[in-house]
Amino acid sequence: MRGFEDTEFAARTERAQRLMSEHGLSALLLTTEPEVRYFTGYLTRFWESPTRPWFLIVPASGKPIAVIPSIGAALMGQTWIDDIRTWSSPDLSDDGVSLLADTLRDVTHPGDRIGLPDGHETHVRMPLADLYRLNKLADDRVFGGDAGILRKLRMVKSEAEIAKIETACAIAGRAFARVPEIAGAGFTVASVFRHFQMLCLEEGADWVPYLAGGAEQDGYADVISPARDTAMAPGDVLMLDTGLVWDGYFCDYDRNWSIGPATADVKSAYATLIEATDAAFEVARAGARACDLYHGMNSVLSRQSGDTGAGRLGHGLGMSLTEWPSLIPGDETVLEAGMVLTLEPGIAVDDKILVHEENIVITEDAPRFISPKAGAELVEI
Repeated sequence: MRGFEDTEFAARTERAQRLMSEHGLSALLLTTEPEVRYFTGYLTRFWESPTRPWFLIVPASGKPIAVIPSIGAALMGQTWIDDIRTWSSPDLSDDGVSLLADTLRDVTHPGDRIGLPDGHETHVRMPLADLYRLNKLADDRVFGGDAGILRKLRMVKSEAEIAKIETACAIAGRAFARVPEIAGAGFTVASVFRHFQMLCLEEGADWVPYLAGGAEQDGYADVISPARDTAMAPGDVLMLDTGLVWDGYFCDYDRNWSIGPATADVKSAYATLIEATDAAFEVARAGARACDLYHGMNSVLSRQSGDTGAGRLGHGLGMSLTEWPSLIPGDETVLEAGMVLTLEPGIAVDDKILVHEENIVITEDAPRFISPKAGAELVEI
């Protein structure tokens, strides 16, 4: 099912308002695409344009209030939101700031605290000058952080959210299964990248905002460089890592292939990645910590190889390609049922690296793979 029932958004709003009350916040001010969409269902790619700001206010009670450019009113009107306040944007003298201030004054009182997400992985999507001006127009309201409310809410997914992520994973799985149609000795890496995105769309993706990877002899030097017009040769290892989107939710996992037979070292390194993934999966229970999964993987990886420099071995996943938490030694976030995570070990093979990634969901019992789990042997093309 595309979209959500209104009850989904009402439940999210009520949970936010309970947490707001606990932390003494009279309103939340939200400015980014996933924050606005989380409470409204407002799904559009128009956010790709940096020209217009968009605002959503979650008051202490009642439905959220949209303060948005008039060009978005028709689409917002199709959501469960019924208080939609608009202005004609872009306005070079007052791009929604006065309207936003008026709305905040309507739902709060002087001295009230208004929260904006302010931790890691957050930003305020409006001009700094406008934020200063809003503060002056707020009549003694106090702007500050949101006490981690948005992070806490978004980390734990509903069953409906998990179903969307799992659908995205299944689409990617079908596209990965077709890679031998578009890759092999003599094919350029750039051609594989282009055609893989086509496969994702053919298999049902709405769009493919993220695709990374590489292909070199016995591994690859990094996993974030643009694809090059370099023909693959026997002995290359091809990796594709996709974050495709279905109905506003990402998958994020990769697959590796050997072009022709792989060396014994490459096969061994790949098997170690699968073993490390399985080790983290066994640790991934409600009540464990994010850092426990890191250590589970690292205990396997460190037997064979040094650090690849990736910085972490997985992360949260959902409306954004990467979400909280990070699987690093210092992240002690306690896992809860409903969290969706990536497990992403990496290993060095001489001067190259190999990485592997799977997507899982934490449940009340054992975790569950929601990406079609890869086998222990590297697939040969």
